[in-house]
Amino acid sequence: MDSLRTRFILSIPFVIFGFMLTRAPFMMPSVAPSKPWADGPLKLITTPQFETKKTDIFTSGATHMALLHNSIFRGYNSIYRQAPLVLDQDKADFVGYCLAWFKFVKSHHDDEEATLFTKIEELLKDKTIFEETHKEHESFLGGLAEFEKYLTGLKSPADFSGAELLRIMESFQQPFEHHFHNEIATITKFSDHPNAPKEGTPERDAAAATFKAWGKSTVTKAGVTDVVPFFLLNLDRTVEDGLWANWPPMPAPIKWGLINLAGAWHSGWWRFASCDAAGQPRELWAYRAADAKGKRAEESKA
Repeated sequence: MDSLRTRFILSIPFVIFGFMLTRAPFMMPSVAPSKPWADGPLKLITTPQFETKKTDIFTSGATHMALLHNSIFRGYNSIYRQAPLVLDQDKADFVGYCLAWFKFVKSHHDDEEATLFTKIEELLKDKTIFEETHKEHESFLGGLAEFEKYLTGLKSPADFSGAELLRIMESFQQPFEHHFHNEIATITKFSDHPNAPKEGTPERDAAAATFKAWGKSTVTKAGVTDVVPFFLLNLDRTVEDGLWANWPPMPAPIKWGLINLAGAWHSGWWRFASCDAAGQPRELWAYRAADAKGKRAEESKA
């Protein structure tokens, strides 16, 4: 009896692991986009490093920020494109996906204000460099709060209205887009600041470490089972001639686990993501689900 109990206990982790694999994003079907995709309505950002070929710390820091911003943009665009088409049976998962996007954006904003901006101001010995950026943040926070309030205030996912969500999104779309583009330009220009650290100096190495540490922690501390999969499943690894195919830099098994094991927790949400588990753009789920529903309706008439 004890041997049987032991075997049963030892088998539990394997059963749980097998169940999680059935829900992992890599198991989800992926079809290349044939309809409007997540590259609009917000215009994606060309990274400064790809555009200028420079590799100084501020160009590199702005580039990594642009890649993160583009994941947020694809998230916004994927929500905007799919909101009017979501079927009733998918609404609960879609609301979860939308709230993961909100958490991503809010955490990103808060972490910039609390940590990154302060460190760069100290580095450049200049408290004025983010004055315009602070104002830009304020320009869309009200609309962002309304976005969350609407979704969390639904009595039931069945009450979700795509038209109402689009109304809210469009209320802050322009200042949101402007800020996320302009912040990249702002950081890139710091390479010309009179107090910018010179190459080969301890100050330069310290600044590079600051960017690296912030970039490594800002997404993971926001939420491993929601924000991290959202970020990685809206990260197109084919852009800019595949230059960022292995970004963010981390061991492949860890990245796989963050996408597929952490992603298994809220499996249904990731159907709405713009990319598959390999970072390839894919047809947005709501288009496929709507097409399948229409096909079934036609077949039932025949």
